[in-house]
Amino acid sequence: MLLLFDIDGTLLLKATDAHVAAVREGLREVYGVTEPSKVDAAGRTDYEIARAVCLLDGVSAERFDAGREAFRIACVSAYARLCPPDLSEFVAPGVIEVLDALAARDGTRLALLTGNLEPIARLKISRAGLGHYFEPGQGGFGSDHEDRTELPAIARRRAGNYPRAKTVVIGDTPRDIACARADGVRCIAVATGPFGVDDLAKADVVLRSAHELLNAL
Repeated sequence: MLLLFDIDGTLLLKATDAHVAAVREGLREVYGVTEPSKVDAAGRTDYEIARAVCLLDGVSAERFDAGREAFRIACVSAYARLCPPDLSEFVAPGVIEVLDALAARDGTRLALLTGNLEPIARLKISRAGLGHYFEPGQGGFGSDHEDRTELPAIARRRAGNYPRAKTVVIGDTPRDIACARADGVRCIAVATGPFGVDDLAKADVVLRSAHELLNAL
């Protein structure tokens, strides 16, 4: 089984301050957006968030596309500087116990599926003490595609064209559910982020905490 874990709101809770600041710095440095408009960021990729802000704040789609790589570089650099050295206090309750148990299971593979740019995602989980659970070269990230619905297929391809029937997305937002549905894979939603159980009802299973994940699987 291939288990694709979201980070923010799923593995980690309330660990986004430095990430938000890094995105803002990238927007300011590359596009001159000094007071970014607020957008609904939950479950979106970093590129999608940045595009939405730019379009609201007078940056054309063409100019945004032309600056995407510069934005990525600026954002990653800023996060490397701003990220706290220890994020372990933000690990969601039950996550370490669940990952330990899953990592010991034969036939189970763990990977990340997140809207974060990959270098940001890797540094974030490393400083939270979770990096060793997720092997390099696997998963799907916001730097792979702006559209989150494309990420499960990318992650399955990296895992050797892993079959849909044995793949599960684990996240905390309706967009996690939507990306699973777009690729025809199953989804477990955990109500530890900004959405409640009722908001996540379209998932195959909805949990109140990570503690319930092993039984759900």
